[in-house]
This record gives sequence, C-alpha cells and structure tokens, in this order.
Amino acid sequence: MDKIAMLSQILSENPGDSFARYGLAMEHLSAGDSDAALTEFAATTQHNPDYVPAYQMSAQTLAKLHRNDEAVVRLQEGLSAASRTHNTHAASEMQALLDELEG
Repeated sequence: MDKIAMLSQILSENPGDSFARYGLAMEHLSAGDSDAALTEFAATTQHNPDYVPAYQMSAQTLAKLHRNDEAVVRLQEGLSAASRTHNTHAASEMQALLDELEG
C-alpha cells in the first residue's frame, strides 16, 4: 500500500487526525499534485486551527504557484496560529515570506 492510500485509510477511520492529514498533504505535494495538497492543508487547519505547519506549507505552495494574494491570507492566518501556540520559529519564517510577498 502506498503512503497516500495508507494515510487516506487512517483518515477514513479518524478524519480529525491532523498529523495524518498533514502527511497526506505532503505526499500529494511530493507527487506534484498541488491542488490535492492545498485541499488537505486547508482540511488540516479546519480540523485543527492551531496546526501551524499546514499554514506555512500551504502558503509556500501558493507562493510557488504565484497565487500571492492567497498565500498572504494563509500567512496571516498562520501567524495568528503561531502566536496562539507560541511557535516563534515558524512565525519568523512566515513573517519573512509575508514581507517578501508584500514587498
């Protein structure tokens, strides 16, 4: 069973598993399916609004796709989540990307 199938099975049993959902998003990204990855990143943050890496990776993906307005929104949401969870490292990286996109 490939990783996408395995993670999909885990999620069918526990849709709120943020770690598995983020992993599925990353597998889609690795496979070159940005749309599926973005869908899973969004689902991750919908189930767990404090899952900071999903905001960060979705923003980076959107920026690579030149969807800068959407990336800025995700970064702003991610910065709020990072503040709530005291994740200063991720906040610093997201702020740098936000500055780059807005500059």
